[in-house]
Amino acid sequence: MTSKPVKTHQPCPMCDSSDAFTLYDDGHGYCFSCEKTYKPKLETHEAMEKDDKTYVYNFCSWRGVSAKTMERFGVSTKLDPDTKQPVEIGFIYPNGAVKIRDLRKDKAFHWKGPASQATLFGKDKFPAGSAKAITIVEGELDALSVYEMLGDYPVVSVRSASSAKKDCSKELDYLNSFDRIYLCFDNDEPGQRAARQVAELFDFNKVYQVKITAPFKDANDFLVEGKQKEFRRTWYNAKRFLPDGIVSSFKDFKELLDKEVEKDSIPYPWATLNEFTYGIRSSEVTLFTALEGIGKTEIIRAIEAHVLETTDANIGIIHLEETPERTLKGLAGLHLKQPVHIPGSTVSKEEVVNALREMSGGKDERIHIYSHYGSSDPDDVLGAIRFLVAACGCKYVFLDHITMIVTGLNDNDERKTLDYISTKLGMLVKELDFSLFLVSHENDQGQTRGSRNISKIADTHIRLIRDKLAASELERNTTSLVVYKNRFGARTGLATKLVFDPATFCLSELREEVDEDGLPAIDKEDKM
Repeated sequence: MTSKPVKTHQPCPMCDSSDAFTLYDDGHGYCFSCEKTYKPKLETHEAMEKDDKTYVYNFCSWRGVSAKTMERFGVSTKLDPDTKQPVEIGFIYPNGAVKIRDLRKDKAFHWKGPASQATLFGKDKFPAGSAKAITIVEGELDALSVYEMLGDYPVVSVRSASSAKKDCSKELDYLNSFDRIYLCFDNDEPGQRAARQVAELFDFNKVYQVKITAPFKDANDFLVEGKQKEFRRTWYNAKRFLPDGIVSSFKDFKELLDKEVEKDSIPYPWATLNEFTYGIRSSEVTLFTALEGIGKTEIIRAIEAHVLETTDANIGIIHLEETPERTLKGLAGLHLKQPVHIPGSTVSKEEVVNALREMSGGKDERIHIYSHYGSSDPDDVLGAIRFLVAACGCKYVFLDHITMIVTGLNDNDERKTLDYISTKLGMLVKELDFSLFLVSHENDQGQTRGSRNISKIADTHIRLIRDKLAASELERNTTSLVVYKNRFGARTGLATKLVFDPATFCLSELREEVDEDGLPAIDKEDKM
């Protein structure tokens, strides 16, 4: 590829011409006066562009790095001839490209020569396999600093955090010639991301991570602060690199346990269900599933009312199969022990509002209802839940039901959409630390309809089973709560049975003992 001129009419470094020299983008120059081609000598300051013959170049100490180390790496400083102050520093890469730092501007860099072909600064100073270990850092100054603090140990630098993986990929054979590879990247997100990407290129058994912690950001910070001993200790104590999420040492275990915060829990309205689950906790998804028409919504509503009346927490309600008015009347009806939504009810609107106020302990804005009746866009629902938790302070959110969101889609789109939203919901409860009650229809095989991923993301999965056609009215109105999945409490199986009273629309827990007539006894004190 033809090189392009970047500066013309410059002084010639090879003759007396003051304006016949042209510098090209690949680093070479040509003088139209003496007709000679200028090729930079890579090991000296002559590799840096000469814009004025009176400038002085020397190996100078800088930010804790000694002049001796500068000379070892061929890093020269351009000095102002009048003030003798440093103007630029040039870091010469093995391929001849020069990264120049302008000391007159804060962290201003520019390149001379084939920068895109440059890989590892300092590679040419240490032959392959010349030592047991090599250290890779994120910047040229850090490479000089590590060399200054450790002594004559191989150290190289990538061009930047963003190019780290590419730079090291091109030099795999060279880097693999060392028994150990120490990664000493900046203590920030770009640096740690680059370290993870570089670590993946090698056998994990030979990769070690030099963990820089606050108040230090990089290796040079140690040198500037005179903390060479601390850096050497950090380097020698480096542990084998572990991917994110893996902890292996007793020290790490203790740190995890020290950071652990015991989750607050509240009980369910039904004692026997609490024996199985140990109550309701934040950061968990509780899934209720059943065939259509079993009464999932009434059981969810009973939990909503219980949370309102026994805690001071805010709740978010998303009932996609009923209007907000029906939701409000359903909640008030549980408090009033009568179905205020059916025709003929004598309960006034004022009485409904007063019941809701009493359930909320007189505190306004504890109940937040997402008033989008019918199916909705998945991202709209996710956005609504995020708003309910982050903006409205809801610690408990009830979504009834997830299947409604995808109503009308074809089978393939339905599955993909349910996979998507259930995965996002599982992540959201952990991110925002709230408790999510999720309702889903199930198919004839007892699996969540449309997507099996719904049950996979749940921490607790409770199936509701009821024989709607049983001869006995009591049996027709009795719902079994069967725990199918229980990550926290471990117990599975039949947890409890709830009896629905059509006269009050309330649920009562069915005890195992029988009354004087030999019929199952209902615990009237545990009615919700």
